Amino acid sequence: MPRTLMLSVIRGVALRGLAVTAAIGVLCLAAPMVFAAEKFAAPEASQAPAAVGAGSLTQVTLSLLLVLGIVFAAAWVTRRLRGFGKFGNGALHVVTEIAVGTKERVVLVQVGKQQLLIGVAPGRVSTLHVLDEPVTPQTPSNPVAPADGSTPQHPTDFKSILKRSLGL
Repeated sequence: MPRTLMLSVIRGVALRGLAVTAAIGVLCLAAPMVFAAEKFAAPEASQAPAAVGAGSLTQVTLSLLLVLGIVFAAAWVTRRLRGFGKFGNGALHVVTEIAVGTKERVVLVQVGKQQLLIGVAPGRVSTLHVLDEPVTPQTPSNPVAPADGSTPQHPTDFKSILKRSLGL
């Protein structure tokens, strides 16, 4: 392509671009004058926003308390009905369990008067030990005292540690 032809094409494209830009600029400048006679969708009379009073604050507070009460009641019912729907005559009872990995647990199961220590992993359940005499789990209401008969020096449950740190 000869150089003069290429320059004329570039000039033509530049002139068309300049013409389009000028047309858009004229439309942008003329738009406010064209639409100035029309009213926008603003309301005729301005209304003052409703004042927040004690009644609405009370309603919001009561609604929040109602929702929180429902959440706590649902948690309580769920915790109380944990054993609901279990079948059997109660001969099999899980005494305690502890996680030893992300998917592995050790479970102490009582069958009648005998206790079994069972290892539970994905796809596998195995008996680890059969206890000769039953073991009672340590709970805050049933603390295990040291062998010498004295009271435990350092409790391990969070409630006792918190009370001790607060001096209660």
